[in-house]
Amino acid sequence: MAAPCGFSRDPILLTLMGAVFSGSLAMMAFVALIGPVARASGLQPWQAGLAVTASGVMWMLTARVWGTASDRHGRRAILMLGVVSFTIAYWALCLFVDALLRWQVPVMVAFVGLVVLRALVGGAYAAIPAAGMALIADRVEPARRGQAMAQLGTGSAAGLVIGPAIAAALVPYGLGVPLIATAVLPLIACIALWWLVPRTVPQPGPVRRRLALLDPRLRRALSIGFAAMFAVAIAQVSIGFYAMDRLGLPPEDAARAAGTALMMVGVALVISQGIAARVRIAPDRMIRFGTLVAAAGFGAVVFADSAAILAACYFVAALGMGWVFPGFTALAANAVDAAEQGAAQGAAGAAQGLGMVVGPVAGTLFYAVAPALPYVLASALLVAVSVPLWVGAMRVRG
Repeated sequence: MAAPCGFSRDPILLTLMGAVFSGSLAMMAFVALIGPVARASGLQPWQAGLAVTASGVMWMLTARVWGTASDRHGRRAILMLGVVSFTIAYWALCLFVDALLRWQVPVMVAFVGLVVLRALVGGAYAAIPAAGMALIADRVEPARRGQAMAQLGTGSAAGLVIGPAIAAALVPYGLGVPLIATAVLPLIACIALWWLVPRTVPQPGPVRRRLALLDPRLRRALSIGFAAMFAVAIAQVSIGFYAMDRLGLPPEDAARAAGTALMMVGVALVISQGIAARVRIAPDRMIRFGTLVAAAGFGAVVFADSAAILAACYFVAALGMGWVFPGFTALAANAVDAAEQGAAQGAAGAAQGLGMVVGPVAGTLFYAVAPALPYVLASALLVAVSVPLWVGAMRVRG
């Protein structure tokens, strides 16, 4: 049943915001520290990139499974299973990183451990957006889904602000301290979801037909989702190394610079998604303008010669991405029937997971050629996926 117009105060939506907040806070603290942690552990940039990529691989492989399972077994059951699994996997990752920093661990053991644990984290987290966004689509009418998705995104954005801020504030006490500190909130999210999200009646049987990943109704939305996450993954995996190599900062200062830039990303996302949650804007229009602003921000990184300018570039890029993500998820939701919402959001998660797979690998490979090249690639791809939308809009006006 669709929620009333005042969905912004819906306790279920607020609880989902808390769940994605805790997840994004935890994972972004890790992202802010991955470069310095890799250097301290003797890992090469490509190994750090593969560790990040592992999360995307599992997200890509499991998102559709989680989404379809939520169609069959109910949103609450899948949300609870995903959050509990994420909490356990993230705690294991944090303790492993702490061990790497305390003791002399063989490089191969460090590499394999980070890859496996990041994969488990990504696979578990995939359940939260897949089932959560499907739950929103169940409760909000199509015309307002873009706004509701944007409001959910503000929870993730708040995590982007606070996660890197915690990393920057606690890194003087050790690179592992911020990770342990951020591992507490997923426990709270488990309790909140169990307490506040009601049980939902599952579908009486399987969805009437399997939703293909390349279903023609979803192709445009999925291509945009892939490009968006590809660009984000490049920016995440490159920033720590960029701060060290282009700005000449030592590892701990680079961690602070990365944390500050990612914190500014969160601030920008809160601003842009807050606007999108209050103004009714068509999903394709959100995407058109969002991709152009984000492309400008990523492209400007080429000219960054200080931590402040680097943070400003990330801020501008995030202003645009704050409209792209809710726009493409609403586009996917509006393209399918009610019985296919979980599968559609799972497919959207798979597209983002693919971006997380390809982005870090491509980013580290292009980074080896020139530190600025990954950002140029991200900018160009965002412009490319926006072109068909601009052409379509001009045809309608003509």
